[in-house]
Amino acid sequence: MMIASELIRRGAVYFANEHAVRFGDTSLTFSEVYGYANRLANFLLHLGLQKGDRVAFLLANSAHSVAIDFAMILSGLVRVPLNTRLSLRELEHMVRETEAKALIFSENFTQQADHLRQHVPTLRWPILIEGMANADWMLAAQAEMVRYTDDEPSVKLSETDPVTIQYTSGTTGQLKAAVHTQGTWSAITTNILTAIRIDRGDIMLHAAPLTHASGTLVLPHWIRGATNAILPGFKPAEFLEAVKRIRPTTLNLVPTMITMLLAHPDVADVSFASVRQIIYGASPMPSETLKRAISLWGHIFIQYYGQTECPLILTVLDIDDHKRALSDPQAEHILLSCGRPTAVTELQILDEQGKPVPPGEIGEIAVRSTQQMIGYFQAPELTADTIKDGWVHTRDMGYVDTEGYVYLVDRKSDMIISGGFNIYPREVEEVLYKHPAVLEAAVVGIPHDQWGEVGKAFVVLKEGQSATEEALIEHCRKYLAGYKRPHSIEFVDHLPKSAVGKVVRRLLREPYWAGRPRRI
Repeated sequence: MMIASELIRRGAVYFANEHAVRFGDTSLTFSEVYGYANRLANFLLHLGLQKGDRVAFLLANSAHSVAIDFAMILSGLVRVPLNTRLSLRELEHMVRETEAKALIFSENFTQQADHLRQHVPTLRWPILIEGMANADWMLAAQAEMVRYTDDEPSVKLSETDPVTIQYTSGTTGQLKAAVHTQGTWSAITTNILTAIRIDRGDIMLHAAPLTHASGTLVLPHWIRGATNAILPGFKPAEFLEAVKRIRPTTLNLVPTMITMLLAHPDVADVSFASVRQIIYGASPMPSETLKRAISLWGHIFIQYYGQTECPLILTVLDIDDHKRALSDPQAEHILLSCGRPTAVTELQILDEQGKPVPPGEIGEIAVRSTQQMIGYFQAPELTADTIKDGWVHTRDMGYVDTEGYVYLVDRKSDMIISGGFNIYPREVEEVLYKHPAVLEAAVVGIPHDQWGEVGKAFVVLKEGQSATEEALIEHCRKYLAGYKRPHSIEFVDHLPKSAVGKVVRRLLREPYWAGRPRRI
């Protein structure tokens, strides 16, 4: 099997002097990115890090995001990307659990880095990747890297060597860390190349963090000789300006981003003529929003489905599918699907006994593919509960129609997807329970025009106690990332419960989703 480090090497050789990365006014060739990656890799190994050691990332998008990722792959080190929106408690848990020995951080996350190096015993090397170190506990990578060669490190790598540990949350709010290897990371690249068109000279515009899903699209563009153009983040006005200036061929957007672009007053004045395809996924796309986007930008949309345990692309609803849905009234329903499985993806719908169900019947989606994780980090029981007989049980509920289109209709868990980010109710509820006035709490996802869905909390107060909605949301602020905090709180006298005393969240959710074709 091809390994990820070999794909990086080949891209550097094949397209050495062509444009690989753009960030603001900075443009780097394939050779320059490869050289930077090797110098960083050699610096890290010289510090004392060894193949298999974990290196946590607390990074904003930058000109060197691609090279930093590649340095891990080329050195045999294992990256642990951290969501910069998480609380210090959440970040500390991840760094501590993975026993990360180094932390590579951007200057704007200095406060978090300082906290982590003081509270995680294994964390020996806090490394500022850009800028001058302004405290004696920091290592300034740029100042150190100049002393090292840009030759690739002499580390023997194989397809089973871990490359990355990607955190996701469990159905009970328990954080889970999916492990991907040199082989699975290469398979992700190969699968993407079979599902979407990438040509030499194409330009992919990234606005989402490269440390997460958007980053999986980097290597496929690299090995095709295409440019990865990177923005610091997503702001509609800046994104539209970048489309005018950079003239990208490919965009990767979550539905929330598309909604925000369509709401911008200047959107109709910006030409998307250079854009050949807009890839979207991570959460459901309202069909009316999609229709409006197509009327404005044309038939250039491709939907994907994937998850951390088995990343994109598992299924694809391609450009021709979108065209068919809007030209044939009998086929319009396929806009509600997430497409059909890719060439290397096996997918089946299972009942509660784990048996396949016929087309049209709802069950749990299970997938098997070359790009699936090898398991959760140091969690054999969790792994065994998710991967059964080689199949990844997604905990997504759906069905397949007679043409092979896959429809997501609900989640086996109560997970909420808000703006492309996962929220697990139990995690939020546990925080609400920390408030002295709260007797009971239940959190569900309700529809939201911009974010797809948001969390709503139903709270029963203790007798004689009082609290306001604002006070409880402020309480959550101390423990949770912004997107995880309840969007609203409703005080109730009691929560609906089953015969065995379990809260029935479905009864809380249903009034808000009534009449909608999908419950996510």
